[in-house]
This record gives sequence, C-alpha cells and structure tokens, in this order.
Amino acid sequence: MEPNSNFTENQLLLSSAQLQEQLEQQKALASAIVRIRKSLDLETIFQTTVTQVRQLLNADRVAVFQFDLEKDWEGEFVSEDVALGWDSAMALKVYDHCFGEQFASSYQQGRVQAVADIYKAGLSDCHVEILSKFQVQANLVVPLLQEKELWGLLCIHQCSQARDWKESEIEFIRQIADHLSVAIQQAKHLHQVQSQAAKLAQATQRDQVIAQIVDEIRSRLDIEAIFKTTTQEIRKLLQADRVAIFSFNPDWSGNFVAESFASGWTPLVGVQPTIFDTYLQHTQGGRYVDNQTFAVNDIYQAGLTDCHITLLEQFQAKAFATAPILQGDQLWGIIAAYQNTLPRQWQSYEVESLTKIGTQIGVALQHYKLLADAQYQAEQQKTLTSVITRIRESLDLDTILQTTVIEARQILQADRVAVFRFDPQKDWEGEFICEDFVPECNSVMAEKVYDYCFGQNFATLYAQGRVNAIADIYQENFSGCYIQILEKFQVRANMIAPLLKKGELWGLLCIHQCNAPRYWQPSEIEFTSQIAEQLGVALKQDSYLKQVQMQVVQLAEATERQKAMERQELLATTIDKIRQSLDIKTIFITTTQAVRELLEVERVAIYRFNPDWSGKFVADSFKDGWKPVVKAQPMIRETFEDTDDNNELPRHETFVPIREGEKLWGLLVAYQNSQPRYWKEEEINLLAQIGVQFGIAIQQAELLEQTKRQALQLTQALQELKQTQIRLIQGEKMAGLGQLLAGVAHEINNPISFIFGNLIHLNEYTQELLNVVKIYRQNSSLLPTVQEQIDQTDLDFLMEDLPKTLESMKVGTERICDIVLSLRNFSRTDEAELKPVDIHEGLDSTLLILGHRLKNNNERPAIEIIKEYATLTLLECYPAQLNQVFMNLLSNSIDALEEKFKTIQQRYLKLSQTCPKIPLTIWISTQAVNNQIVIRIADNGLGIPEEVRSHIFDPFFTTKAIGKGTGLGLSISYQIIVEKHHGQIKCSSKPGEGTEFLIEIPSSG
Repeated sequence: MEPNSNFTENQLLLSSAQLQEQLEQQKALASAIVRIRKSLDLETIFQTTVTQVRQLLNADRVAVFQFDLEKDWEGEFVSEDVALGWDSAMALKVYDHCFGEQFASSYQQGRVQAVADIYKAGLSDCHVEILSKFQVQANLVVPLLQEKELWGLLCIHQCSQARDWKESEIEFIRQIADHLSVAIQQAKHLHQVQSQAAKLAQATQRDQVIAQIVDEIRSRLDIEAIFKTTTQEIRKLLQADRVAIFSFNPDWSGNFVAESFASGWTPLVGVQPTIFDTYLQHTQGGRYVDNQTFAVNDIYQAGLTDCHITLLEQFQAKAFATAPILQGDQLWGIIAAYQNTLPRQWQSYEVESLTKIGTQIGVALQHYKLLADAQYQAEQQKTLTSVITRIRESLDLDTILQTTVIEARQILQADRVAVFRFDPQKDWEGEFICEDFVPECNSVMAEKVYDYCFGQNFATLYAQGRVNAIADIYQENFSGCYIQILEKFQVRANMIAPLLKKGELWGLLCIHQCNAPRYWQPSEIEFTSQIAEQLGVALKQDSYLKQVQMQVVQLAEATERQKAMERQELLATTIDKIRQSLDIKTIFITTTQAVRELLEVERVAIYRFNPDWSGKFVADSFKDGWKPVVKAQPMIRETFEDTDDNNELPRHETFVPIREGEKLWGLLVAYQNSQPRYWKEEEINLLAQIGVQFGIAIQQAELLEQTKRQALQLTQALQELKQTQIRLIQGEKMAGLGQLLAGVAHEINNPISFIFGNLIHLNEYTQELLNVVKIYRQNSSLLPTVQEQIDQTDLDFLMEDLPKTLESMKVGTERICDIVLSLRNFSRTDEAELKPVDIHEGLDSTLLILGHRLKNNNERPAIEIIKEYATLTLLECYPAQLNQVFMNLLSNSIDALEEKFKTIQQRYLKLSQTCPKIPLTIWISTQAVNNQIVIRIADNGLGIPEEVRSHIFDPFFTTKAIGKGTGLGLSISYQIIVEKHHGQIKCSSKPGEGTEFLIEIPSSG
C-alpha cells in the first residue's frame, strides 16, 4: 500500500505544480492583455510583456525582434529583458541570409519554432552562428503578424543550457504573441489616425490662412498692398525662403514686382534687371498660358537647361514651385515660391495653395484693371465734356485749342500734345500753332514743317477721318524723310488724329511720346478721335461765327439806313426773343408772330426746302378768319421766282431767304391776302434782317441738336457704315439690274405694242381680202391666167392657214407683253417708297425672270414649281426690295437643286450605275395669319448643315465657290425684311431633305 500511496502523492504534487504554473501563466497573460488594452505606447507594452514572460518562464532572455520592411529580412531587437550574466541583444542589426529560405513562409503562416538545443536541431551553420552570437543554446520563437504580414518575432532564449520546451509554455507564448500582434495592429491604426488628424489640422490651418489672404485681397483696392500682404502670408504658410510675384511685359520679358524673403537673401524687386527668359519669349508664356503649374524639387536634378539654371542661381534658388496669374483670359504673370537653402520636396497641397492664391491675385488684378479703366474712362469723359463745354462757352478758337491740348496731355500722360495747322496756300506745309509738353521735351512752336511725301502717303487717309497710332516709329515702314521730321521733334511714338473743317483737312491733333515706345490703348485712340471731332466742331463753329459776325456787320449797316426807330426797336426785341430759345418750334412760333405784328400783315409763314427743292410750310402766324397753311403742302409759285426787284407792282406777298450758313434753308414769307400791297424797301430790309437772325437761330439749334446726337452717332457709326456699305454694294447692283430690266422692258414694249396694235387691223384687213377673193372666185368669168395663178399658189391652203398664222402672231405678242410686264413689275424703278402691291405679282415676275434657269438643260431636268397662293389683301411694302428678296431666295433654291442633281449623278457615275429620276421641286406658298403675310419658299435640295445655317445671314458669309457668290444676298434679304419691313425671316433645314425659308411681314389689312 505504501508504494502506491507515494505514487499518488507524487502525482498530486505534480498536478498541483502544473496547475500553479498554468495559473501563473494565465495571470501573466491576463496582465499582458490588460496592459495592451490600457496602454497605447507600443514600447511600454513590449517592455512589460518581455519582463513578465522572462520571469514566468525563468528564461535567460526574452526579446522582441522587428524586421525592416525595406530590407531583406534584416532587423533589430526593439525590446528585451535579460538575466544577469548574459549579454544584451539590443542595438545589434541582425541579418540571416538563410532566414527567408528556411523560416519566412512558416512564420508567415503563424508557425512556432521551439529548439531544445541549437546544436542538435539541424539548423544551418549561419543560423547557429547568429544564435551563438547571442549566447543562445535553446530558443522558442513565435511570429508577430500585422495584417497577415510578418512584422517581427517574440524570442525566448535559454543561454545557460539546453531546454525542452513544454506545450503549455509554447501555447502561452503563442497567446502572448497573438495579443502583441493585436497591440502592433492597434498602434498602427493609432499612428494612422494621428497622422490623418495632423494632416487635417494642417489642411484646416492652410485653408484658414488662404481664406484670410483671399479676404485681404478682396477687401483692398491697392494692388501693391495686395502683393505685399500676399507674398508675406504665403511665405509664412509654405515656410519658404522667398515668395515673389513676376509680371510679364508685352514681349514676354518681365520683372519682379513684389516679394517677401527671409533674412540673409538678396532682394529681387528693384535690383534684378528686366529678365529675358528665352523659353517663355519663344513660347509666349509656355505652360503658364494653359494655366499649368511647375514645381522643381532640385534644380540640378530636374533636367533644366543651363541658361535656366544660371537664371535660377541668380535668384539663389535650389528648388521652386510656380503658378500662373491670369488676368481674365490673359497671362499676366507668375507667383513663385523659392527654397534657397537646399532642395525641397514640394507637396501637392503646397502647389495647390500657390495656385489658389495665383487665381485670387488674377481676380484682384482684373478688378483693379476694370476699376482703373472705369476711372480712366470717367476722366476721359470728364475731359471730353470740359472740352465740349469750352467749345460751347468760348468763341475764341485759340483759347479752345490751348485748353484742349493741356487737358488732353494730362489725361493721356503724354510727353507732348500739339495742334498742327496746314497752310491752305502751300502744298502740305504748315506749323504748330499751340502745344503743351513736359520740361524734358523741346517746344515745336513756330517750326515750319514740310513733308513732301505726306500728301502721297497720308493725306487721303486723314481726309477720311482715320486716326494713325504708332507704337514705335522705328518699327514702321516709314520713309526716311518722315523719320527725320519726327526725330527733329524727339518723337518715338505718336498718335495723329485729323482735324476736319467742313470735310476738308484743316490740321492735325498730334500726341507725342518722346522718351520711349508706347502701345496706345483702344480707349486712348477713341478718346483722341472724339477730341479731334469736337475740335472739328469748334473749327466749324468758328467758321460760322465769322460768317455770323460778317452778317451782323452787314445787318448793322442796313440798320443804320433804316428810317424808323420804332421798327428798329421792335426788330431788336424780336431778335432777342429768337436768341432766348434754342427750341426750333418755339423759334418758329415766336418769329412768325413777331414779324406779323411788326409788319402788320395778315399772315407770316416759314417755308422749308427739301433736298429736291420741293418744300412745305413748317410754321405760320395769321389773323383771325384765315386758315392755316402748315398742314397744306403747296408748291412755290412762279411769282416767287420772277420777283420784281423794284417793287413797282403791288403783290400779295414778299419773301426773303433763310440761310443756314451758306446753305439756303428756306423762305420767310409775308402775305397780304385781302388785297395787293406795295412792299416798302424798309419792310423788305427788315424782313431780310429777321431772316438772317432766324438763320442764326436755326444754326444754333441745329448745332445743339448735332452735339446731342454725336454721342449716339459715335456708337452707331461703325455699324451703320458696315450696313451702308453692304446696302450700297447690293443696292447699286440691284439698281443697275432694275434699270437694265426697265430699259429692256421699255425698248421691247414700244415695238411690240406697235405690232400688237396693228395685228388687230391686219386681221380685219385680211378677212376682208379673203372675203373679196371668195366672191371673186364665185364669179365664173375668171380669166384663164388668173385661174392658173390661183392653182399655182394653192389659194385654198393660204386662205385656211393665213388666219391661223395671224392668231399665232397674236399669242406670241401677248406672251412678250406678259414678259415685259413681269420685268417692269420686278424692277419697279419708280416705286422706291412704301406702296400697296400684290405680292403674288412679285413672285410670278421673279419666276418669269428665272424661267430660263427652271427649264431642263444638258446638265439636269426641269425644276418643278408648285404654287399655293392664298387670297391676300394688298401688302404695303417696298416692292423692288421685296422682289430682290424673292430673287435671292429662289436663286439659292435653284443653286441647291442643281448641286443636289450634280452630287447624286456623280455618285452613280462612280458606281457605274444608272442614275434614277431625281425630282427637283420648289414650293411657294402664301397665307395671312394674325395680321401678317406669311410667305414660304422651300426646296427638296441637300439641305444646310447646322453649323452653316447659323451663319447664313451674316454679311460676306458664303459656301459657294469663288466668283459664284458674294455672301451678301441673304444678309441684304435679312435687312430688307427685318429692318425695312419690320418683319421676320427664318430658315429651317434638314440635311438631305431640303430647306425652307419663312418670311413674315406685318399687314395693316
């Protein structure tokens, strides 16, 4: 019994020891788990774990080994706990070249290596050598995994002796390794979160700084302050050595205009001369024009050209990042960040920040430019208004010219502004008569100038009102004599505007830039043109003033001869009333009433001439009982022309001319309706004086009205000029065509009317002769010779065929008459004004004229015309112009159908196939809809592509070959329908199916 009892007791003791050991292991495991969960510091977790594991397993060393992911299975011990007497394994790089071959895949799968004795385990010599280096005799190695990738190893070393590792120890170490893997993964996630949080914070800070910079840019109007603030804040944000703003010149050279740099670096603004970057000049802005950035981390490793590196070395730059500054769509400059101390890895967010700021600077520059332009235009308008005011207020031409050159030079910031006057007695010789210039330039006054090549090169252009702006006289193809003249006056750039007096070239307004070339802006050219035009008004006014002064002298002389002081006083009163008002209607009423009362006549009227010397009464004053003549439009009677200079015979009226300057404007007429009257010389002289004053008043009113209209005329002049040119070209052509058609119709109409009129009588005469012949034949006593002649001439056939021949001649002459009528209807040379017409006649006349093109020919079959005319009232329109529209549209339809036939026929010829019948049709329909006449002209041609259809009404746009179309037909048609008839013309088309033009014209009926 005793031996069994001892065995049982030993088993119990062993089981108790095992349980105690497992309990300690579970405590250590639980403690490690608690620390892993509590602590986020991976180093602390490792150190606590290896200490407890070494104490629990009573091992000589427990360590954590970490692989270097960028090297092949090389690594180091990052944490350990080692017993006294054994070496530390920390800080020793370990590389086992056979590790990957023997153990990597096993550890990757989570396998544990337990070696009781390294010298008996069959390890490779290199592995044994590494383990011996750390005094290891037995070891237990468990892999540490991070997301299924081998991160490192948990190593248990027994250095004093060999050791057989228990399953419980292996399982315990595996569990410890699993939880350490969790800690490693947890630390990685924490590091990622912290890194993302830091990046987010940095991005938020950057956005705040950028937002502050943007607010600074938007809140200021001082561009230099914006540049200064922006460069400072961006340099702080990017921690760069320098941030600078570079501005391009027109030739793509440039200068630094603002910068912020750290201490110790050389400034670039105001020190660095104009920079000529050959690449940017050759490519006219390079990549920056396309809004692209450019970042270089190391200028010596980026493959830059030698000249580029040399330029950057002048800036002391080792690395740089640049972004474009666009002012609207134009490249204005560059914002650049420079790292001067050493190369730098530019981050994408840094380049993006630079781009955002560059964009905002571009917006600020655009606002600044718009503000500057607005201020400049306001100053120009102010100066222009001042000039106009002085022209109106002053009657002294010299004062007006001198004041103008002073204010014009100040607003244009030019070196010299002068007025040059030609000597009318000499060939393009003249002198400067007034000027304003800066002290650095010489005076040009009293210098006689004669340019013998002026008349040949410039006189015609200046006489047409053209302004000549030269940025650099040496870059133009000027003659040597002209260059010498300009050099004499120190001119480098100039702008010349002609001064016209009554359409003749009186002189020149000269703007000189002496110190350097100058690129004249369109607003400056327009301003100079307006100033010159106003000076032209002043010249005209001066001419009128001299005429008026002359007329006043003449009036004063006539006044001295007048006998009646009462009439003179009343005359002065009347003149004063005229001058007090500038309203032409008020002047009419005042004048007629005052003159009627002054002369004690029954009626005084004002008659105004039209350009064709017809005219109408525009104002009258009459005694009670007489009817007004203003609404009536009588023609001037012959007695107006055959007046009695001596007034020896009594007359019902007398009249005097009213002249606007040198032009006969109208007549001032006094009537005595009840009976003839002997008009006294004093009365006629008095009426003449009032007529003169009335002419002056009309001049003043016209000048005022002309001044008011000039602003509107300036804006409309160019458009009207273009439209007028188009109308003149097409109008001249259509007028010529109309005259030709009218002439042809007239020439044909005369003989055909003669023929047509005589055919009636010829038919009657023929019938009578035939009746006589019949009667004669019925007489049996015909002579044999007569009967023989009858038989020979086949008289029966002649008697039967002759009426038919006359009838066919009648049909032919009627057809010719119809053609002549159509030609006259189409040309309508006597119908240039609005007139009610039947538009169907215009359509039919146009079709008749185009009849030769509608018939079949050697190239294509006939074109079918389908007409669907509704019953329409007469349309009030310009008939000739409307016929022109029909001609243009129908001609285009015929062209489209011919092109269609030619295209389809060539397609079948290439395929060597028989071409089927190709229908060629034009539809014309009319209808009345909602007080509008609607006309549709359609064809089944090839149609018009959309990209062409949108331009068909543009002037000079055509898709026809050279010589086959001018591009004006549809443009003229559009103007005729829209502008002249206040209607609409539209085009709809489907490629391959055809085209339809729709015309809508308002109808009063």
